[in-house]
Amino acid sequence: MLTAISAVVLGALLVGSWVYCVLTWLAAKRYLAQPMPDAANMEPISILKPLSGLDDGLEQNLRGFFQQDYPDFEILFALRTEADPAYTLVTRLQAEYPQVPSRLILTGEPPWPNAKSWSLHLMQQQARHSLLVMSDSDIRVDNGMLRALAREFSNPALAVTTCPYRAVPGASFWSKLEAIGMNTEFLGGVLVARMLNGMDFALGPTIAARKSAIGAVGGWEYLQEFLAEDFVLGNQAAAQGLGVGLSSYVIEHRIGAQTLAKNSAHRLRWCRSTRRSRPAGYIGQLFTNPFPIALFLVAVVPSAAPAIAVTLLLRLATAYATAQLVLADPLTRRAWPLVFVQDLFSFAFWAAGFFGNKIEWRGEWYYLCRDGRFTKV
Repeated sequence: MLTAISAVVLGALLVGSWVYCVLTWLAAKRYLAQPMPDAANMEPISILKPLSGLDDGLEQNLRGFFQQDYPDFEILFALRTEADPAYTLVTRLQAEYPQVPSRLILTGEPPWPNAKSWSLHLMQQQARHSLLVMSDSDIRVDNGMLRALAREFSNPALAVTTCPYRAVPGASFWSKLEAIGMNTEFLGGVLVARMLNGMDFALGPTIAARKSAIGAVGGWEYLQEFLAEDFVLGNQAAAQGLGVGLSSYVIEHRIGAQTLAKNSAHRLRWCRSTRRSRPAGYIGQLFTNPFPIALFLVAVVPSAAPAIAVTLLLRLATAYATAQLVLADPLTRRAWPLVFVQDLFSFAFWAAGFFGNKIEWRGEWYYLCRDGRFTKV
């Protein structure tokens, strides 16, 4: 009796995952077909770059922002102290690109639990322009990013937009697995959510927003209470009727090389944060990993083995739609068998994410509250 019930439940979950695969393909096609404004209004833009330490490839990451092909922009950097090793790099690049208006702000020790929000708060206060592009230190772009975003913001209804990202790993095997997961599973979830519910959230690596939109949701004073301040910004902006979008411009997210221990801690933190930020969506992530579900089903009902072949084909189709059609990701194209290895790891981290409410972030421990807020332990 128990075996029959398990078979029915697993079969239903697998069919649901197959449906999700089809939705991912359709969502990718819809994203690619979105119309673009013909011309940009070329309004001035302020780029905000919170920094902490020397990430792998940081110099090349920052050069892409100094080299923007755009008539009127400025860059603001935020560091805690001059002792940060990124301080020397930033000042050297400022001297190398004197034609680009730029400023470096020393924030001191953040009084808020979310240090990134504190840096963004101080930079926004000094930003000259109303359109802000907030980008993490591990992001790499070409010189056309600002033109692409300006074209999209020529739509007066747009208040916040997120740039989808192509994860680029370091040399470690574990970072390769995570990058493939980001480029297939994670982006698929974003595209399906966009198709079914519209964009009612934003994503962290690079967000463009108007100052008025940030003020409308309560400013950084409110957003700093949340670990996933990026998600809350987009979510609250959408709740107030402001336009939230998913940009056509794809950035590179240089995730660097990590050991298994560090990568596991990072992914578990991400899972726990997502569970607190959007609990219903987190439960629904079960359908994003059809391969483990198919294996469980065959373990219970060996005669269901043909379902594995169907699952593999559908999963590869969704990986192609996101990683190739949307992101043009050479890693997934080259190492596509790792998609299934990554799915097994992803399922394990997803299950582990239901347990525990503490996370480690930049050497500090925090407690995650039920509403997505967090406090230092």
